Amino acid sequence: MLGELSVTGPTRISINDTRFLWLIHARRRSAVTDNIDSKAETILRDNDRGGFTVPTAGLYPYQWNWDSIFVSLGFATFDESRAVKEIETLFEAQWDDGFLPHIVFRRDDPDYFPGPGAWDARSAFSTSGITQPPVAASAINDLWKASADDGIKSRLAALFPKVVAWHRWFHKYRVPGDANAVVITHPWESGRDNSPEWDAASANIDISGVKPYKRRDLEHADPHMRPTKLDYDRYMALVEFGREAGWDHEVIATQGPFRVADVGMTMILLRATRDLAELAGNLGHLDTKTELEGYIEQLEKGAQYLWDDARKTFCSRDTITGAHSGYVSSASFLYGYADVGDAEQRQKMAAHWERIGKASRYMVPSHDPDETLFDHMRYWRGPIWIVINYMVWRGFAERGWNERAERIRRDSADLIRAYGFNEAFSPVTGAGTGGKDFSWTAAMWLAWCGKDNRPATE
Repeated sequence: MLGELSVTGPTRISINDTRFLWLIHARRRSAVTDNIDSKAETILRDNDRGGFTVPTAGLYPYQWNWDSIFVSLGFATFDESRAVKEIETLFEAQWDDGFLPHIVFRRDDPDYFPGPGAWDARSAFSTSGITQPPVAASAINDLWKASADDGIKSRLAALFPKVVAWHRWFHKYRVPGDANAVVITHPWESGRDNSPEWDAASANIDISGVKPYKRRDLEHADPHMRPTKLDYDRYMALVEFGREAGWDHEVIATQGPFRVADVGMTMILLRATRDLAELAGNLGHLDTKTELEGYIEQLEKGAQYLWDDARKTFCSRDTITGAHSGYVSSASFLYGYADVGDAEQRQKMAAHWERIGKASRYMVPSHDPDETLFDHMRYWRGPIWIVINYMVWRGFAERGWNERAERIRRDSADLIRAYGFNEAFSPVTGAGTGGKDFSWTAAMWLAWCGKDNRPATE
């Protein structure tokens, strides 16, 4: 039978329980919800390009790394096989050293810049030369535990060594022993492209040699919602540096002009490694599980490297200068998702939550609304991203911080109901920003915030 799950009561949510509803198809429905569900499924089907899904038509015409992983969770609510296919096609583009690129260029689309020619990554597949937040292990572990289909489980198990190889790549090239945190070499790797967290570190990037280029994103979205020209000049300078280095990740990691320990990437990799270790145990790969546990210990140290005692927050840190960004971003609240922080640190983060929650109509803004650089409509300088909300919610719910968790879920659902499946949303007005009919927003409605959150019970 189905029992009701309350995220506002004293009961601690067991998100890791394979019976958790967002991967189960039984729930109470209404005519309104059915209509939104249908729209969400239609978006995923319309953005399907035959085994891989574009984030949205026009603005993002290729396969993006972490987009595809979140999209797989949406597909899983009505087509498990298609969900696994999304991940399988992504890993087709994995490099021999385990690196998994952030874009797979399955065709050359002139409507996007920078396209495959600008990257010249020389991989077996046409790809970019940088990566993205490693959410794959967490999704694969969830899908494996939730499936009752041996064929699906077998396909997911076949992905295990590929994900392990990617995690090993991170620890070889992006988790230096002095920081023990994930160091990004391009703002795009973070997934939070133009966050104010990168401003200070980006200021030292030499843009004098950047060749002329034509941005295509401004043809599909309001320029006031997108990164600035200065941002793009810096992005392209880093692409040119990587291309000239032959995408040698050792050179890029040690000599690149932008090397920032990213709070979001670190928390996500830590969580993903915990989930991958759990999957390793379930699959009987005990030696690999022990290896992954060593990575977990290292990343837990990295989380402390990212604690800014002056600003009392987890935030990103420039490894070249040693300076913290000092900013509270939505990624800062992933400390619950990664299960890090001592009692005092968690108390300080809870205080930030209360302060930001009072200043925001909807949670969770990507940048602190009390900061002067906050812009409620410009990409990652303020707008809400539903996939970040999902991870923050999940961490809060797992820790038993039920009131905070419920607000995130409720606000996310309300935004989609009122404003549609946008790329992002204003925390001030709720208005959509960026692309429309966005795949991962639709996926999160189906897999998470559109559900009534009722688990199957004995």
